[in-house]
Amino acid sequence: MNTASSSLLNDTIAAITSADSATRACARQRLEQLAIPHWALGQLQDLAEDLAAMCATMHPCLQRKMVVVMAADHGIVSAGVSKFPQEVTREMVRNFCNEKASINALARQCGAAVTVVDVGVAADLSDLSAFDNLLHRKIAPGSANFAQQAAMSRHQAEQALEVGITVAQQLGDRVDIFATGDMGIGNTSPSSAIIATICRRSAAEVTGRGTGLDDAALQRKIAVLEQALKLHQPDPDDAVDVLAKVGGFEIGAIAGLILGSAAQGKPVVIDGVISSAAALLAASLAPASRDYMIAGHRSVEQGQHIALQHLDKQPLLDLNLRLGEGTGAALAFNIVDAAVAVLTEVATFAEAAVSGPEKR
Repeated sequence: MNTASSSLLNDTIAAITSADSATRACARQRLEQLAIPHWALGQLQDLAEDLAAMCATMHPCLQRKMVVVMAADHGIVSAGVSKFPQEVTREMVRNFCNEKASINALARQCGAAVTVVDVGVAADLSDLSAFDNLLHRKIAPGSANFAQQAAMSRHQAEQALEVGITVAQQLGDRVDIFATGDMGIGNTSPSSAIIATICRRSAAEVTGRGTGLDDAALQRKIAVLEQALKLHQPDPDDAVDVLAKVGGFEIGAIAGLILGSAAQGKPVVIDGVISSAAALLAASLAPASRDYMIAGHRSVEQGQHIALQHLDKQPLLDLNLRLGEGTGAALAFNIVDAAVAVLTEVATFAEAAVSGPEKR
Protein backbone atom coordinates (compact mmCIF):
# COMPACT_ATOMS: atom_id res chain seq x y z
CA MET A 1 0.00 0.00 0.00
CA ASN A 2 1.35 3.43 -0.92
CA THR A 3 2.18 5.39 2.22
CA ALA A 4 4.51 8.33 2.80
CA SER A 5 5.63 10.16 5.90
CA SER A 6 6.44 13.32 3.93
CA SER A 7 3.82 16.03 4.29
CA LEU A 8 4.99 17.70 1.05
CA LEU A 9 4.59 14.45 -0.86
CA ASN A 10 1.19 13.72 0.68
CA ASP A 11 -0.02 17.30 0.13
CA THR A 12 1.08 17.16 -3.51
CA ILE A 13 -0.68 13.86 -4.11
CA ALA A 14 -3.83 15.24 -2.51
CA ALA A 15 -3.72 18.30 -4.79
CA ILE A 16 -3.80 16.23 -8.00
CA THR A 17 -7.23 16.04 -9.59
CA SER A 18 -8.38 14.42 -12.81
CA ALA A 19 -8.19 16.42 -16.03
CA ASP A 20 -11.26 18.55 -16.70
CA SER A 21 -14.02 16.40 -18.22
CA ALA A 22 -16.26 19.32 -19.22
CA THR A 23 -13.51 20.93 -21.28
CA ARG A 24 -12.67 17.54 -22.76
CA ALA A 25 -16.27 17.20 -23.95
CA CYS A 26 -16.19 20.67 -25.53
CA ALA A 27 -12.90 19.89 -27.25
CA ARG A 28 -14.25 16.61 -28.55
CA GLN A 29 -17.31 18.37 -29.94
CA ARG A 30 -15.22 20.96 -31.77
CA LEU A 31 -12.69 18.46 -33.08
CA GLU A 32 -15.46 16.31 -34.48
CA GLN A 33 -16.74 19.32 -36.44
CA LEU A 34 -13.45 20.35 -38.05
CA ALA A 35 -13.58 20.81 -41.82
CA ILE A 36 -11.82 17.50 -42.46
CA PRO A 37 -12.99 13.89 -42.69
CA HIS A 38 -13.92 12.61 -39.25
CA TRP A 39 -10.85 12.41 -37.00
CA ALA A 40 -8.60 12.46 -40.07
CA LEU A 41 -5.71 13.89 -38.04
CA GLY A 42 -5.86 10.87 -35.78
CA GLN A 43 -3.47 11.02 -32.84
CA LEU A 44 -3.06 14.78 -33.24
CA GLN A 45 -6.74 15.18 -32.47
CA ASP A 46 -6.48 12.73 -29.56
CA LEU A 47 -3.68 14.85 -28.14
CA ALA A 48 -5.55 18.11 -28.76
CA GLU A 49 -8.49 16.76 -26.77
CA ASP A 50 -6.16 15.63 -23.96
CA LEU A 51 -4.39 19.01 -23.81
CA ALA A 52 -7.68 20.88 -23.54
CA ALA A 53 -8.68 18.66 -20.61
CA MET A 54 -5.27 18.95 -18.92
CA CYS A 55 -5.22 22.73 -19.17
CA ALA A 56 -8.99 23.11 -18.59
CA THR A 57 -9.29 25.50 -21.53
CA MET A 58 -10.15 25.38 -25.22
CA HIS A 59 -7.14 27.63 -25.87
CA PRO A 60 -4.13 25.95 -24.24
CA CYS A 61 -1.06 28.20 -24.10
CA LEU A 62 2.02 25.98 -24.00
CA GLN A 63 4.69 28.31 -25.34
CA ARG A 64 6.98 28.18 -22.29
CA LYS A 65 8.55 24.73 -22.52
CA MET A 66 11.21 23.23 -20.29
CA VAL A 67 13.12 19.96 -20.25
CA VAL A 68 14.27 19.05 -16.74
CA VAL A 69 17.20 16.62 -16.77
CA MET A 70 17.59 14.82 -13.45
CA ALA A 71 21.11 13.43 -12.89
CA ALA A 72 22.41 10.81 -10.46
CA ASP A 73 24.79 7.85 -10.26
CA HIS A 74 24.12 4.21 -9.43
CA GLY A 75 26.05 1.73 -7.32
CA ILE A 76 24.70 -1.10 -9.46
CA VAL A 77 27.30 -0.11 -12.10
CA SER A 78 29.87 -2.01 -10.04
CA ALA A 79 27.95 -5.21 -10.86
CA GLY A 80 28.96 -4.85 -14.52
CA VAL A 81 25.59 -3.80 -15.96
CA SER A 82 26.82 -0.85 -18.03
CA LYS A 83 29.14 -0.40 -20.98
CA PHE A 84 30.27 3.06 -19.84
CA PRO A 85 32.13 4.14 -16.68
CA GLN A 86 30.40 6.15 -13.97
CA GLU A 87 32.52 9.23 -14.70
CA VAL A 88 30.42 9.85 -17.82
CA THR A 89 27.55 11.11 -15.66
CA ARG A 90 29.64 13.99 -14.33
CA GLU A 91 31.11 14.71 -17.75
CA MET A 92 27.69 14.83 -19.39
CA VAL A 93 26.30 17.15 -16.72
CA ARG A 94 29.12 19.53 -17.61
CA ASN A 95 28.20 19.14 -21.29
CA PHE A 96 24.56 19.97 -20.51
CA CYS A 97 25.63 23.07 -18.62
CA ASN A 98 27.76 24.16 -21.57
CA GLU A 99 24.70 23.59 -23.82
CA LYS A 100 26.61 21.27 -26.15
CA ALA A 101 24.70 18.02 -25.65
CA SER A 102 22.03 16.44 -27.83
CA ILE A 103 19.25 17.60 -25.52
CA ASN A 104 20.45 21.19 -25.74
CA ALA A 105 20.41 21.13 -29.55
CA LEU A 106 16.96 19.52 -29.75
CA ALA A 107 15.53 21.79 -27.05
CA ARG A 108 16.76 24.86 -28.97
CA GLN A 109 15.06 23.50 -32.08
CA CYS A 110 11.66 23.40 -30.38
CA GLY A 111 12.11 26.55 -28.30
CA ALA A 112 12.51 24.84 -24.93
CA ALA A 113 14.78 25.69 -22.03
CA VAL A 114 16.88 23.01 -20.30
CA THR A 115 17.43 22.78 -16.55
CA VAL A 116 19.77 20.16 -15.07
CA VAL A 117 19.33 18.94 -11.49
CA ASP A 118 22.08 17.14 -9.56
CA VAL A 119 20.07 14.75 -7.38
CA GLY A 120 22.88 12.29 -6.71
CA VAL A 121 25.90 12.57 -9.00
CA ALA A 122 28.92 10.79 -7.49
CA ALA A 123 31.17 13.82 -7.93
CA ASP A 124 31.69 17.30 -6.57
CA LEU A 125 29.99 19.69 -9.00
CA SER A 126 30.74 22.87 -7.09
CA ASP A 127 32.93 24.05 -9.97
CA LEU A 128 29.72 24.32 -12.01
CA SER A 129 28.02 26.67 -9.55
CA ALA A 130 28.29 29.59 -11.97
CA PHE A 131 25.88 27.90 -14.37
CA ASP A 132 22.33 29.10 -13.75
CA ASN A 133 20.91 26.11 -15.63
CA LEU A 134 22.13 23.68 -12.94
CA LEU A 135 20.28 23.12 -9.67
CA HIS A 136 22.20 21.50 -6.79
CA ARG A 137 19.85 19.13 -4.95
CA LYS A 138 22.19 16.23 -4.14
CA ILE A 139 20.78 13.68 -1.70
CA ALA A 140 23.85 11.43 -1.71
CA PRO A 141 26.76 10.73 -4.09
CA GLY A 142 24.96 7.98 -5.93
CA SER A 143 22.66 5.17 -4.84
CA ALA A 144 23.96 1.96 -3.27
CA ASN A 145 24.54 -1.23 -5.25
CA PHE A 146 21.08 -2.77 -5.00
CA ALA A 147 22.50 -6.13 -6.04
CA GLN A 148 23.76 -6.27 -2.45
CA GLN A 149 21.66 -3.82 -0.40
CA ALA A 150 18.75 -1.43 -0.82
CA ALA A 151 19.48 1.35 -3.30
CA MET A 152 18.54 3.94 -0.66
CA SER A 153 16.60 4.35 2.55
CA ARG A 154 12.86 4.96 2.48
CA HIS A 155 13.53 8.47 3.76
CA GLN A 156 15.93 9.11 0.87
CA ALA A 157 13.33 7.80 -1.58
CA GLU A 158 10.85 10.35 -0.27
CA GLN A 159 13.55 13.02 -0.48
CA ALA A 160 14.10 12.17 -4.16
CA LEU A 161 10.38 12.50 -4.86
CA GLU A 162 10.36 15.82 -2.99
CA VAL A 163 13.27 17.12 -5.09
CA GLY A 164 11.16 16.70 -8.20
CA ILE A 165 8.12 18.27 -6.57
CA THR A 166 10.04 21.32 -5.37
CA VAL A 167 11.72 21.76 -8.77
CA ALA A 168 8.28 21.74 -10.42
CA GLN A 169 7.10 24.31 -7.87
CA GLN A 170 10.21 26.47 -8.25
CA LEU A 171 10.04 26.54 -12.04
CA GLY A 172 6.27 26.46 -12.40
CA ASP A 173 5.77 30.22 -12.65
CA ARG A 174 7.78 30.33 -15.89
CA VAL A 175 6.83 26.98 -17.44
CA ASP A 176 3.62 25.93 -19.20
CA ILE A 177 4.67 22.39 -20.04
CA PHE A 178 7.48 20.20 -18.71
CA ALA A 179 9.43 17.37 -20.28
CA THR A 180 11.38 14.77 -18.33
CA GLY A 181 15.02 13.96 -18.95
CA ASP A 182 17.67 11.86 -17.22
CA MET A 183 21.39 11.33 -16.92
CA GLY A 184 22.92 8.52 -14.92
CA ILE A 185 25.21 5.77 -16.11
CA GLY A 186 23.61 2.42 -15.29
CA ASN A 187 20.11 3.80 -14.85
CA THR A 188 18.40 1.38 -17.23
CA SER A 189 18.99 -1.30 -14.57
CA PRO A 190 16.94 0.34 -11.78
CA SER A 191 14.38 1.37 -14.40
CA SER A 192 14.02 -2.24 -15.53
CA ALA A 193 13.71 -3.40 -11.92
CA ILE A 194 10.97 -0.83 -11.25
CA ILE A 195 9.07 -1.78 -14.40
CA ALA A 196 9.37 -5.50 -13.64
CA THR A 197 8.00 -4.95 -10.15
CA ILE A 198 5.10 -2.60 -10.86
CA CYS A 199 4.05 -4.31 -14.10
CA ARG A 200 4.57 -7.74 -12.52
CA ARG A 201 6.87 -8.98 -15.27
CA SER A 202 10.12 -10.91 -15.18
CA ALA A 203 13.47 -9.17 -15.43
CA ALA A 204 14.09 -10.89 -18.76
CA GLU A 205 10.87 -9.45 -20.22
CA VAL A 206 11.69 -5.82 -19.39
CA THR A 207 15.49 -5.59 -19.58
CA GLY A 208 17.16 -4.18 -22.68
CA ARG A 209 20.68 -3.44 -23.86
CA GLY A 210 20.88 0.09 -22.45
CA THR A 211 23.93 1.78 -23.91
CA GLY A 212 24.61 -1.16 -26.24
CA LEU A 213 25.45 -4.31 -24.28
CA ASP A 214 26.34 -7.44 -26.26
CA ASP A 215 24.45 -10.69 -25.73
CA ALA A 216 26.68 -11.96 -22.91
CA ALA A 217 26.56 -8.66 -21.03
CA LEU A 218 22.78 -8.47 -21.45
CA GLN A 219 22.37 -11.92 -19.90
CA ARG A 220 24.61 -10.88 -17.01
CA LYS A 221 22.50 -7.75 -16.50
CA ILE A 222 19.30 -9.81 -16.45
CA ALA A 223 20.82 -12.26 -13.95
CA VAL A 224 21.90 -9.39 -11.68
CA LEU A 225 18.41 -7.90 -11.74
CA GLU A 226 16.71 -11.26 -11.15
CA GLN A 227 18.87 -11.84 -8.09
CA ALA A 228 18.31 -8.29 -6.80
CA LEU A 229 14.53 -8.56 -7.14
CA LYS A 230 14.61 -11.91 -5.34
CA LEU A 231 16.77 -10.40 -2.57
CA HIS A 232 14.63 -7.32 -1.93
CA GLN A 233 11.14 -8.41 -3.02
CA PRO A 234 9.91 -4.82 -3.47
CA ASP A 235 6.19 -4.33 -2.89
CA PRO A 236 4.52 -3.52 -6.26
CA ASP A 237 1.72 -1.73 -4.41
CA ASP A 238 4.11 0.59 -2.56
CA ALA A 239 5.94 2.90 -4.96
CA VAL A 240 8.18 4.35 -2.24
CA ASP A 241 9.28 0.84 -1.27
CA VAL A 242 10.07 0.01 -4.90
CA LEU A 243 12.07 3.21 -5.34
CA ALA A 244 13.98 2.67 -2.10
CA LYS A 245 14.92 -0.93 -2.79
CA VAL A 246 15.73 -0.96 -6.51
CA GLY A 247 15.46 2.62 -7.79
CA GLY A 248 17.66 5.65 -8.31
CA PHE A 249 17.67 9.22 -7.07
CA GLU A 250 17.03 10.76 -10.49
CA ILE A 251 14.20 8.31 -11.18
CA GLY A 252 12.50 9.36 -7.95
CA ALA A 253 13.04 13.02 -8.81
CA ILE A 254 11.47 12.53 -12.24
CA ALA A 255 8.46 10.91 -10.58
CA GLY A 256 8.27 13.90 -8.25
CA LEU A 257 8.46 16.31 -11.18
CA ILE A 258 5.51 14.52 -12.77
CA LEU A 259 3.54 14.75 -9.52
CA GLY A 260 4.45 18.41 -9.04
CA SER A 261 3.47 19.22 -12.61
CA ALA A 262 0.15 17.38 -12.32
CA ALA A 263 -0.63 19.17 -9.05
CA GLN A 264 -0.32 22.45 -10.98
CA GLY A 265 -2.50 21.18 -13.83
CA LYS A 266 0.44 21.27 -16.24
CA PRO A 267 1.12 18.67 -18.96
CA VAL A 268 4.38 16.75 -18.77
CA VAL A 269 5.97 14.94 -21.72
CA ILE A 270 7.56 11.65 -20.73
CA ASP A 271 10.82 10.60 -22.39
CA GLY A 272 12.18 7.04 -22.65
CA VAL A 273 12.57 4.01 -20.40
CA ILE A 274 13.93 5.85 -17.34
CA SER A 275 11.18 8.46 -17.45
CA SER A 276 8.57 5.76 -18.10
CA ALA A 277 9.70 3.88 -14.99
CA ALA A 278 9.35 7.14 -13.06
CA ALA A 279 5.89 7.64 -14.57
CA LEU A 280 4.88 4.23 -13.19
CA LEU A 281 5.95 5.37 -9.71
CA ALA A 282 4.01 8.62 -10.06
CA ALA A 283 0.89 6.85 -11.32
CA SER A 284 1.10 4.37 -8.47
CA LEU A 285 1.30 7.18 -5.92
CA ALA A 286 -1.37 9.34 -7.59
CA PRO A 287 -3.43 7.61 -10.29
CA ALA A 288 -4.88 10.94 -11.46
CA SER A 289 -1.37 12.14 -12.38
CA ARG A 290 -1.60 9.87 -15.44
CA ASP A 291 -4.08 12.35 -16.94
CA TYR A 292 -1.25 14.89 -17.32
CA MET A 293 1.30 12.54 -18.89
CA ILE A 294 2.09 12.58 -22.61
CA ALA A 295 4.19 9.70 -23.93
CA GLY A 296 6.76 11.47 -26.09
CA HIS A 297 8.13 8.49 -27.98
CA ARG A 298 8.54 4.75 -28.16
CA SER A 299 12.16 3.86 -27.41
CA VAL A 300 13.98 0.69 -28.41
CA GLU A 301 13.97 -0.52 -24.78
CA GLN A 302 11.39 -3.29 -24.42
CA GLY A 303 10.70 -2.38 -20.81
CA GLN A 304 9.44 1.03 -21.90
CA HIS A 305 6.86 -0.59 -24.20
CA ILE A 306 5.53 -2.60 -21.25
CA ALA A 307 5.49 0.49 -19.01
CA LEU A 308 3.53 2.50 -21.59
CA GLN A 309 1.04 -0.34 -21.98
CA HIS A 310 0.58 -0.39 -18.21
CA LEU A 311 0.01 3.38 -18.24
CA ASP A 312 -2.32 3.06 -21.26
CA LYS A 313 -0.29 5.64 -23.16
CA GLN A 314 0.22 5.77 -26.92
CA PRO A 315 3.62 7.29 -27.83
CA LEU A 316 3.68 10.21 -30.26
CA LEU A 317 6.89 9.26 -32.07
CA ASP A 318 8.76 6.07 -32.96
CA LEU A 319 12.26 6.94 -34.15
CA ASN A 320 14.34 4.09 -32.66
CA LEU A 321 15.74 6.44 -30.03
CA ARG A 322 17.70 5.12 -27.03
CA LEU A 323 19.63 8.12 -25.78
CA GLY A 324 17.62 9.51 -22.89
CA GLU A 325 18.45 13.05 -21.70
CA GLY A 326 14.87 14.03 -22.62
CA THR A 327 15.65 14.00 -26.36
CA GLY A 328 12.53 12.12 -27.42
CA ALA A 329 10.35 14.30 -25.22
CA ALA A 330 11.89 17.45 -26.69
CA LEU A 331 11.14 16.23 -30.22
CA ALA A 332 7.55 15.55 -29.14
CA PHE A 333 7.13 19.20 -28.12
CA ASN A 334 6.74 19.90 -31.87
CA ILE A 335 3.79 17.50 -31.97
CA VAL A 336 2.26 19.18 -28.92
CA ASP A 337 2.44 22.54 -30.71
CA ALA A 338 0.80 20.98 -33.76
CA ALA A 339 -2.04 19.56 -31.66
CA VAL A 340 -2.72 22.97 -30.10
CA ALA A 341 -2.80 24.49 -33.59
CA VAL A 342 -5.33 21.90 -34.72
CA LEU A 343 -7.60 22.69 -31.77
CA THR A 344 -7.33 26.48 -31.97
CA GLU A 345 -6.71 27.34 -35.63
CA VAL A 346 -8.54 24.83 -37.84
CA ALA A 347 -12.05 25.95 -38.78
CA THR A 348 -15.16 23.84 -38.39
CA PHE A 349 -17.39 23.06 -41.36
CA ALA A 350 -19.75 25.86 -40.28
CA GLU A 351 -16.97 28.43 -39.74
CA ALA A 352 -15.37 27.67 -43.09
CA ALA A 353 -18.68 27.45 -44.96
CA VAL A 354 -17.62 24.04 -46.24
CA SER A 355 -20.21 21.38 -46.93
CA GLY A 356 -20.03 18.60 -44.39
CA PRO A 357 -20.45 14.88 -45.01
CA GLU A 358 -23.81 13.84 -46.36
CA LYS A 359 -26.21 12.29 -43.91
CA ARG A 360 -27.29 8.78 -44.86
